[in-house]
Amino acid sequence: MTICSFLLTEGLQQAGTQSSLLRVVDACVGQVNEILSLPAMDISGEEIMPHRRALRAENIRFSYERRPIIDGVTLEIPEKSVTAIVGPSGGGKTTLCHLLSRFWDVDGGRVTLGGRDVRDYSMDSLMKIFSFVFQNVYLFHDTIANNIRFGQPDAPMEQVIAAAKKARCHDFIMKLPQGYETVVGEAGGSLSGGERQRLSIARAMMKDAPIIILDEATANVDPENEKELMEAVGELTREKTVILIAHRLKTVRNADQILVLDKGRIVQRGTHDELAAQDGVYRRFITGRERAVGWKL
Repeated sequence: MTICSFLLTEGLQQAGTQSSLLRVVDACVGQVNEILSLPAMDISGEEIMPHRRALRAENIRFSYERRPIIDGVTLEIPEKSVTAIVGPSGGGKTTLCHLLSRFWDVDGGRVTLGGRDVRDYSMDSLMKIFSFVFQNVYLFHDTIANNIRFGQPDAPMEQVIAAAKKARCHDFIMKLPQGYETVVGEAGGSLSGGERQRLSIARAMMKDAPIIILDEATANVDPENEKELMEAVGELTREKTVILIAHRLKTVRNADQILVLDKGRIVQRGTHDELAAQDGVYRRFITGRERAVGWKL
């Protein structure tokens, strides 16, 4: 009788566990079905390589599940200029960059590149025009060389080394056990944050796209790596159109134009000197950074 009781109890426990697991599976299947039922973005279009690459957003709007994120933004980014986007966290900075590069389609208004709606471009031709350096860099479980040449798989080793030198990667790569043939762990966990960022910049250099988007690329870099990383960014962005999201004052103060985004709207725009003279979000941004790190303007 005692043995039967134990067997019965164990069976009931397993049934309860399986029941909970089935509920989780059912919920996951429901979420997957919701995703699969979403209409696919039309990525077909023309193979276009515009002669001019000015970006323009005309009264664009975008929402997540009816929650407005970008609300009536109009802007123009001239070719070979530097535009900084600043503002409070959650204000829509990254979303705006995703819309400009057509990671997502706008709900209203339009984004144009070289005078053509970005939806006219095929996705392949559009992605040839943009390079991205994100705050969180993903490196593949592969050699350093193959991670750098990701955008150009057939690039010769000489070109890989040249990009690494410009991105200030060559010295630390040569200190690795197998140099450029060293296999980095999944997501590049065996490298420091600054080293991963510089490899990401070398990868972007190999692509040599005319428009560069830097999304908090220097946010988590230690002071020892910051100088080399900023030199690498300088090499990457030379003669390019640059859009950068940043919270560091020294990163944005020399931009040709600064856009202050708050709650999905551009509330201020101008140069550093112009915005510093105005009362508003940007001045508070400056004051906060001065107090945080003791910078003197």
